[in-house]
Amino acid sequence: MTLDSMTDIADRTTIGAAFAAAVAAHGDRPFFAVPANAARGYLELGFEISYRDAADRVEALVSLYRAAGYGLGHRVATLLENRPDYVLHKLALNRLGVCCVPINPEYRSGEIAYLLEHSEPEAVIVLPARRQQVRDALPGSAHRPAIVALDEIGSTLPAPSRPAPPADVTPGTPACILYTSGTTGRPKGCVLSHGYEVAAGARYASLGGLAALHAGQDRIYNPLPLYHANAATFSLMAAILTGNCQVQPDRFRPQHWWREISETGATVAHYLGIIVPVLLALPPSDAERAHRLRFAIGAGVEPELHPAAEKRFGFPLIEVWGMTEMVRVLADNHAPRQVGTRAFGRAFDGIEARVVDDAGHAAADGSPGELLIRHSAATPRRGFFSGYLKDDTATEAAWQGGWFHTGDVVWRGPDGMLHFVDRKKNIIRRSGENIAAAEVEALLLTHPAVQQVAVMAVRDELREEEVLACIVLKQPAAARDMAEALVEFCLAQIAYYKAPGWIHFVQDLPTTGTQKIQKHNIYPKGTDPRSTGALLDMRALKRRQGT
Repeated sequence: MTLDSMTDIADRTTIGAAFAAAVAAHGDRPFFAVPANAARGYLELGFEISYRDAADRVEALVSLYRAAGYGLGHRVATLLENRPDYVLHKLALNRLGVCCVPINPEYRSGEIAYLLEHSEPEAVIVLPARRQQVRDALPGSAHRPAIVALDEIGSTLPAPSRPAPPADVTPGTPACILYTSGTTGRPKGCVLSHGYEVAAGARYASLGGLAALHAGQDRIYNPLPLYHANAATFSLMAAILTGNCQVQPDRFRPQHWWREISETGATVAHYLGIIVPVLLALPPSDAERAHRLRFAIGAGVEPELHPAAEKRFGFPLIEVWGMTEMVRVLADNHAPRQVGTRAFGRAFDGIEARVVDDAGHAAADGSPGELLIRHSAATPRRGFFSGYLKDDTATEAAWQGGWFHTGDVVWRGPDGMLHFVDRKKNIIRRSGENIAAAEVEALLLTHPAVQQVAVMAVRDELREEEVLACIVLKQPAAARDMAEALVEFCLAQIAYYKAPGWIHFVQDLPTTGTQKIQKHNIYPKGTDPRSTGALLDMRALKRRQGT
C-alpha cells in the first residue's frame, strides 16, 4: 500500500466500508483469533472466526442496535476485556455511527464513575461477570446509563435518550473515545474518528521494509489491551486493510508467549518495553526459536537489551513511536537500522516533525528537546485525533503554534533519525543538569537484584531536584547495604549527578493495563516522598563520588 493510497483511504473510507471491502475480498480467510488456554475461564479451546462469519455476527448486532434506536451521535460504553465480543460490537456500533467508549477492566469505581459522567454513554455493554463492577460505580456518577450484560442484550437493550439524526456516517464521525492515563489530573478522553482509525491501519499496512505486511498471509499476535489504540486501532485496522488475522490473547503472559505464538502460527508480534526483559529472563528453550515470526513491532525496548533480544530470538524488534492522539507511527524499519539507540524513525510524507528547546526554538541535531508533529502546514491536524472530549482548552494548548506538542523528549541525528529520550515530565533538573529518568531506570534494570524501578524527581533545597529511585527487588535484602550497592553500581557507569540520591524499596509499583508504571500513583497527590520516612538518603555517597 502506497502513501498516496493510504491518504485516499483515510479521507474517504469509514470503518464499516473498510470492513465490508475486506469481507468481499477475503471472506474465508481468518479475521480474529484467540489462543487456546485451558486455564482461562472462557474460550478455553481457543477461537477463530473468518471475515465472512464475523460479518454475519456483526450484521446480527447491527440489527439489534438499530432496532433499539441506536445511530449517529450516540455513545455506548463497553466493559468486554480483551475478547472477540469487543471487536464485533465495535464494528457493529461504528457501522451505525455510534461511538464506542471502552472501559479499562482495571478501573476502580471512582474511575468508572468519572468515565461515565464525562462521556455520557447511552448504555454500558458488559460481560456478565463485570455487571456488578459497573453497578458499584453508578452512585458516584451524575450520569447513570443502563447496564446491559452480553447474555441479555437481545431482550433488555434500552432505547437511547434521543433519536439519531438521519445522516450518513463519514470519515469524520467519532468511532471511539479512549481515555489516556496521563501523569497528573483526570484522564482525558481522546476522540478518534473513523478516518483516524483507518489512517492508523493504513500507515501500518504501508510501512514496508522489515515491517511489511503480506496481504492475506499474516497473523498478528497482539497481547496488548483492546481498550487502547495499539491493539484496537493500529493493528486491527491494519489487519482489516490487508485481509490478515489478529491473534488476541487476554493479556501478556510470559509463560504462554512462545507456545501461543507457535500454536497460532503468528508471523508478527507486538510488544512493549517491559515484555522484552521478561522474555530474556526466561530460561533459554527450543520454543523461542520454534516460530514463524518475521518481526516484532513495539516501543520502549531498552538499548542494552535490543541487540541481545534480536540475536537470541532470531527476528528484528522494530521500534516505533506513536501516541493515542496520533498513531500513524514513525518506525525504524529500513536497513541500516540503529539498534540499541532508542531510534524510532524519521518524519515521512504525512507527518512533519520538529525538535524544540524549552523556549520553543529548534534544537540542534544531537540536542534533546520536545517532539512536535503535524500533518503539514496546510492541514496540520489531518489524521490526528479529533480533540479531547469536552476540553477545547486542553486541545488548543496541545496544538499551540500549529504543531502538536507530544510531551516526549527526543533528539534528532544528522540523518533525520529521531531517538527517544524520555517523557518531558520525567526529566529531572538537578543543579542545572537535565537527567532523563528513563536512562537511570534502564541502567538499574540491568542490575541482577532489580525487578522493577521507577525513577522520578524529588524536591531538593540545594539542588532544585534530586533523583529518587523506587525499586522492587527480586529477593529481600538488607536495605542499606543494597542501596549502597545500587548507587555504586550507577556511579560506575553514569555521571555522578545521575545516580539516585534517594532510594525507596517497595513491594510493588502501580501499573496500567499495558504495564506502564504509574509514577503519579506511587505517592499520594501533594505528598513529599521524603515525608514518608521510608526513603534512604544516599546523597552523601553521591557527593563523595562527585568532582
